[in-house]
Amino acid sequence: MKWIAILWASPLALFWGWYFLSLNNINFGYVMLTRQVHDLVFQLYGEMIGIDPATIPALIAQACILDTAIIGVIFAFRRRRAIAARWRYVRARYLSEGEAPSA
Repeated sequence: MKWIAILWASPLALFWGWYFLSLNNINFGYVMLTRQVHDLVFQLYGEMIGIDPATIPALIAQACILDTAIIGVIFAFRRRRAIAARWRYVRARYLSEGEAPSA
């Protein structure tokens, strides 16, 4: 599961890092991080798939959210026993403290 998380997070960090650096034209001397390359990449990609380039970042963000949800569900399914035990422990601990004394 650790490798799945690494293989999932690495492309996201790389893309969103490039996106926000190039969007704000923080280029550190690299041509790839300039705003001109940013606009060109999204213009070319928009022309290839036939949609407005301004909508592409929102579509990518939706895909990232969906992927994150899928990874989270897989993780929760794999750890369901540990999560359920922890939930029972926390629930019992806080419910027993909040109840009025019987005597």
